[in-house]
This record gives sequence, C-alpha cells and structure tokens, in this order.
Amino acid sequence: MQTNIPNSLFCLVFTLFFSLVLYPQEVETSSIPVQAEKDSIAPIIDSQEISQQLQQQDSVKTDTVKKPQFLTDIVNYTAKDYMRLSPQENKMYLYNEARIVYGDMTIEAGLIIIDNSKNEVYAYGIQDSTDTYSQTPIFTQAQRKVEPDSIRFNFDTQRALVYNSRTQEAEFNVKGMVTKRENDSVYFMKNVRFTTSEDVDDPDYYFYARKIKFVPDKKIVAGLVNMYIADVPTPLGLPFGYFPLTDEETSGFIIPSFGDSQYGYNLQNGGYYFAISDYVDLLTLGSYFTNGSYTFEFSSNYAKRYRYRGNARVRYEKLFNSQRGFPDFSERSSYNIQWSHSQDAKANPTSRFSASVNLGSSEYYAESINQSNTGNYLNNTLSSSVSYSKTFAGEPQINLSLAARHSQNTRTGIVNLSLPTLQLSMSRIYPFAPNGGAKKGIIQNINFQYTLRGENQMNTVDSLFFKPEMFRDARLGAQHSIPLATNFKLFKFLSVSTGTSYEETWVSKTFERSYDPVLNQEVIDTISGFDSYRTYNFNASIGTTVYGLKNFGKDKKIQAIRHVMRPSVSYNINPAFDQFYDTYERDDLSTANQIELVDYSRFDGTLYGAPGRNFSSSIGFSLSNTFEAKVRDKDSTATEPKKITLLNNFSLSTSYNLAGDSLKLSPISLRGSIPIVKNKLDINFGGSLDPYALDNNNRRIDRLNIENGGSLFRLTSGTVNFGYSFSNKDFEGGDEEETDELENETFRNGGRPDDLFGKGMGPDGELFEEDPFEGKEDENESSWYNYKIPWDVRLAYSMNYTNRTRQSEISAHSIMFNGNVELAPKWQVGISSGYDLVNNGVTPTQLRFQRDLDSWLMSFSWVPFGNRRSWNFLIRIKSSVLSDIKYDKRRAPDRRL
Repeated sequence: MQTNIPNSLFCLVFTLFFSLVLYPQEVETSSIPVQAEKDSIAPIIDSQEISQQLQQQDSVKTDTVKKPQFLTDIVNYTAKDYMRLSPQENKMYLYNEARIVYGDMTIEAGLIIIDNSKNEVYAYGIQDSTDTYSQTPIFTQAQRKVEPDSIRFNFDTQRALVYNSRTQEAEFNVKGMVTKRENDSVYFMKNVRFTTSEDVDDPDYYFYARKIKFVPDKKIVAGLVNMYIADVPTPLGLPFGYFPLTDEETSGFIIPSFGDSQYGYNLQNGGYYFAISDYVDLLTLGSYFTNGSYTFEFSSNYAKRYRYRGNARVRYEKLFNSQRGFPDFSERSSYNIQWSHSQDAKANPTSRFSASVNLGSSEYYAESINQSNTGNYLNNTLSSSVSYSKTFAGEPQINLSLAARHSQNTRTGIVNLSLPTLQLSMSRIYPFAPNGGAKKGIIQNINFQYTLRGENQMNTVDSLFFKPEMFRDARLGAQHSIPLATNFKLFKFLSVSTGTSYEETWVSKTFERSYDPVLNQEVIDTISGFDSYRTYNFNASIGTTVYGLKNFGKDKKIQAIRHVMRPSVSYNINPAFDQFYDTYERDDLSTANQIELVDYSRFDGTLYGAPGRNFSSSIGFSLSNTFEAKVRDKDSTATEPKKITLLNNFSLSTSYNLAGDSLKLSPISLRGSIPIVKNKLDINFGGSLDPYALDNNNRRIDRLNIENGGSLFRLTSGTVNFGYSFSNKDFEGGDEEETDELENETFRNGGRPDDLFGKGMGPDGELFEEDPFEGKEDENESSWYNYKIPWDVRLAYSMNYTNRTRQSEISAHSIMFNGNVELAPKWQVGISSGYDLVNNGVTPTQLRFQRDLDSWLMSFSWVPFGNRRSWNFLIRIKSSVLSDIKYDKRRAPDRRL
C-alpha cells in the first residue's frame, strides 16, 4: 500500500496558510494544551532507512494511472532527537525541535505526527524536564508568523482545528482558543481576543469575541464583543462587529467625543474619513453645541512620491454666547484656511511650485474653540505665499517667478494682498570680458542686468476680504531696473566698485489734487490710464580688510588675539525730479487772507510712490569688527591651540548728507553678537546713537548734543536678545535630535516652533507629538530606573530700550522658557512659561504631564491662570487603529473676549 506522507505534508502546510491573512479581533479564555504522545521505543534512523521502509510497505504493484502531485517543491525535514516511521501504527514521528521546510514556509514544533490511517496531521509542543509545555508549533511564511499550541488537520474532509493560535495582523495581536477551517474560504473561531498590547498572553486590555467568522482577504464578522481592562470586563461593547481586511486605507466614520462647555453640552469632532485614493484623502469633521453653535472642518493630505506633497484645511465656526433673547446674547463667525505644498527637488530642476497659506478671520486664533490654537493665540500676523518659478537656461539665464502674497495684522484687521507679483530677471552680462581666464581691470568687469517687477496690490480690512470693495481700490504697477556696475583693485589693497542704476516705473492710474474752498478740504481725482516716470542715481564705494595680531606667547593660556576690521566708504548721488511735481493754491490756515502753495505729485499714492524731489549727495561709512583668540586646548593631546570668537561682526554705520541744509549726520547704527557657547548661545545686541540734541519739545535740532551740554552721543534705542537650548545630551556627548519645523503644527500656523508659548493640542485635547516615549529603551533594564534622566530646556531673553524723546524706558523686557523632564521611565512633565519684567507678570504658562501606560497613553495639560485658564485630561489607546477609544475631560478657556 502506498504511503500518503507527501499528501499529508501538503495538507498541513495548506491548512496553516490561512493564518497568514487572519485579522482576528477576539480574546483568550484558557489554554487547551494537547499532551504529546510519548513513544517508549525511539530508535533513531535516517531518511534513507525511511525510504527503504516505505518501499517495503507497498506490496501492491504501482498503478499505471498517474495521480496528480500536490507538492511543487522539495520538502526538507529534521528533528533533534529522532525521525521515526512506525509501520504498525502507520505513523511518522519527528521529535524535539522538529522542523519541516517547504518552499518559503517553515513549521517548527516539539512533535510532528503524520497519521496515514486517519489521514490526519498533528503538531504539538512537548513537556520539558520541568513539565513545562514548550516548543509549541510555529508556522512561518516570509515575515509572517503564527504560534498555536497545537494543530490537527484531516486531509479527507479538508477540515482543521488550531488551538490557541497567536498571530499579528496590522497593529493587532490576536489569540484564538479554537479555530475551525470549514473550507478554503471560510473559517470559524471561538473565544478570541485581540489587543494592541505587546503581550498577548497578559495584555493591559483586550477585546473579547465569543464567535467570529473569517473570510481571508475580505472580512471578519464577529458576534458580541466586550472590552476587558486588566482582565476585568467593562460595559463597553458592541452587539456585533464587522472588520474589513485590507492593507489599503478605507473610508469610515469618525466617532465624536461628548463634553460640556460655555456653549452647552456638545458632540465634537465627529465626521467621516474618505480614502479617495493612494495619493489623496479627505477628512470631514463637525461639532454641535446645545446653544446652537456649530463648527465644521475639511482637511486633506496628498502626496506623490518624488513629485510633491502637501495638505490643506478649511475650518468655519459659528459661535453663540449665552441664549437668544438674553441681554448678553451675541454671535460671531470665524474661519481659517491653510494650505501647504512642497515640490520634490528632483521633480523638475528648472521649475518649482510651492505654497504656504494661512489666512482667515483676525480673531480666529484668539477666540476659536480649536484646541490647536494653544501655542498660536498670541500671533499678531497671518501671512501666505503661493509662488511658481521657472528658469530658462542659456546665456544670459532668465529667471521668471509668479507669486501671490498675503499679510494680515490680527490686531488692526488690515490685510495687504499682492495678486499677483511678477518678477523677471536676467543674469549679469559682461560685454567686455575675455573669452577665457579671469576678468581684470575696470573695463573687463563692466556688467549690467535687467530686472522687471510687476504687482497688483490691494489694501483692505478682513471684513471686506474678497468682496467687490477689495478689488475696487487695487493698485497696479510695474518697475524696470537696469543697473550698470564695475569693480577693480586700487593699490592692491583697496577694492573699488562704482555704478549707476536706471529705473522706469509704470502705473495704471494717477491722482490729481486740488482745493475746494467751499468744503475747505483737499479734493483728490483719480485719473485712470497709463502713466510713467524715470529715475536714475550714481554710487561708488571703496573698502579693504585690515588684520591686527597680538601674540602673548605659546606658554600662556591666551596665546594670541586677532582683530579683523573691514572699513568701507561709499558715495551716493540721488538727483531731484521736480518735473513730476505740481502745485495748487489753498487758504493759509495760520495767516488770514493769505494763499498757501501746496506741492504734490500725481504719483503720490501709487504702487511705488512718487520719485524723490530733493537732491541728495551723501557719504556713507561702515566698519565691521571681529575679535578672535587662540587659547590653549584643555585636551593635553591636542597639538594645535583652539580658536574661539570673542566678538562677532560688531559693525557701526552712518552717513553724511552733503546736500542737506541741516541734520546732515545720520544716527550711528551698531549691532553685533557675543558668542558664549560655541554653536549654542550667542548674545545679540544692537542700538542707535544720535549725535544731535533735543529742544524743549523733544524735537531734534541742528546742534550737536555735546555742544548742548550733553554727552557725545545719545543712546536713542537698544536691544539685547538671545536664545539657548540645551539638554542632557549636551553633557553626555550625544547629538541633539533635529526636528522638522514644517511638521510642527504650531509653527505651521504661524507660531513659534520651540513651544515657548505652550505646546499645541489636537481636536480632542491630545498634545501634538504626545508620545515622547516611543522608540526609547531603558539603558539599564535591571534597575528600577535609568540613572541618566532625559531632559531639555529652551530659554529666550529679550530687552528693548527706548530714549528717542527723553523717555528713557525699557519698553519690553522678558524671559521665557520651555522644559521637559522624564522623571521616571514612563513619566514626563513639561512647562512653558516666563516672566515679563516690565509689567511684572507671568507670561502665558502651560503645565504638561504625560504617562506611558504601555498600551495606553495618558496626558494632562493645564493653563493655571490668565484669560486662557483651562485644563484638559485625556487617556486613550496609543494605537492609531483604536484612537477613538478614549476618555477626555476638559475645561475650555473663556473666549468671550
């Protein structure tokens, strides 16, 4: 009789294949280990002897009809203790670390038995010397693995039983008590649990389903599903469950969260997710409050590899304070539009399109109920830019760009728009340059270029945004510029450059002014039509670099100090263009019966303004200084001294107007930076020194301050600021992790990327980048805590001094900080705060607490005082698949401003 060993092995492999696509979502009750059968006689024979016994067992002549062969690859099998064929039992035994390999599939178990009389295959674990059930079956194909306690398969009925199977599907770890294979496409499971916890045998939580039906690659249909937390059943459950099995994104409903606020009870951030394609999606969210307030939001992400990526969001809010009919009832609407688009650098080397849009109502960040505004509500400016650029290669090279820009002051509500801005530039042309070699002398360095800038600019307020009134007062103009310049060396040490510039300005309308004696006011008439004017100027500059070195000796700690000076003198001539100015007569208000002549230009109020009327001939002076030192390195093995910067780019600049009739000398502007910690901390400072005195009305007069009994200069303004970030890695020699600022939600909304005003929160109050424990492993797992405590601190200091009119006051003086520290391996706390030294008050403060609960994440944020006083508590499952399973409680800030 011919043996069925090949068919048996095939059936075993085929049966286990269904576990690779399984997406079970149920729970374990108790293990049912199947005891391994022990053979008292276990002779060890090799595969050649097994083949001989198989040939002797077949006493019937081979059938001439060829039967179909199921195996398409070589089957290799091994066992550590023995491989035995029992002719009496008609069974084959593989014992202790048994292993069968067929193609890319592998079966490993303590004991594998093939029963030819019953046409069944078994895979078990075995009991070791301590009576522990070990070496449970492991089925592996490619990178997928299933780990049951035992397997039983009948290849006549094509049915199988798998006990306590363990597998992973997507983010779920699944363990089923019994799995029954009905046919090739339907499987039934009993007492199944699924969880995102790493330990499927002792999870933090799990979902338990008593019966499920599984269709590979299609779906799982479950009966009653309950949620267990720490093996304690909860009332959370569903009468049935349907789980599609697909690797692709799928559309589905977003479960809203329930809460209460100043607008009443509410359902927030519920909606629907549309998985449109592999390249784009759409998320729709909405909230409703019992006092009638509502919000809705549309957001979309799109990407195409090696081409572009971006996201867009539109949010609208209609909020009601109090109830209709009450005296304090009010309503307001706000909206916000955001769009970010970036093009891959390799997509097109000659053209590029980018967008960064953030526009909407001026009060949006201050009064919106969107939690992500925590770090943005102090924003004073919203800005946007959408641009396209194209480069035309050749000689000369042409660069073309089109851009639409937007700037909005949220305090005043003033909106400035440029729709669009056209810029065209041509690279420099050297008409007298030699065909080869470097350019030398004044003639060969002569160059010119051409630049065109055209704009359609609109100034309006946010209440008239995109209304007809906004386009009515638009200003259209273009400006052509042709600079001509050259440079050369003088006496080998002096660099001289000189040139001239010609500009032509075009406008679409001008303004004629006259005086109405009846109304006693100026009348402005708009003259539509093309008009233009032309201007030109001359400039020259000469500069050099001077080095000074002072050596103190190699045995000194400070071995040498080097001073680098870069003085520069410039001369500029700007002619007067009186031909573009006119006059009109009006009554002199200061003198009765007198006529006053008022000068004006029809180009006043146009896009680029009127040309200069006053002739100016000025000399400018600037001096840049850098101080460096060579110091002995603390490292005794270093062969060279270490270079450090003492004072970086300390510059002074001023100018003298030769054609002026008074106040010819401009204030001296100075700025610089003092390096404190290399590449980490620089103290930046700046100021303005005025040489002229003030009169009794605090106005500048044409008299030097020293002649008026004062000092040589008056310090009229000054500023000092610095920012510093450091962490435990700076003291451990580790590298600071770089963050992509464009991925920071607060920064993308126009706020600071360093969280000094607080960390932004998501729709349900979760902190952005709220899983600080992801990817971290304890360096010393045997101890109760890692002695190296991770922490980071960011500091920002700023001071502004004002003394233009003898007020001598510090107008702004504050220090802010943001810090995070991991108190324990799974505990992190953070704070963002500061102090305003001028107003003697604490700046916006936020306290943060986060706790990693393995499968869960808990966070608490608190703004303890101020008009943004609020708190938010959230605990949810970390896995994004089950992110809707959460509990949150909050107290929203009072937004009735």
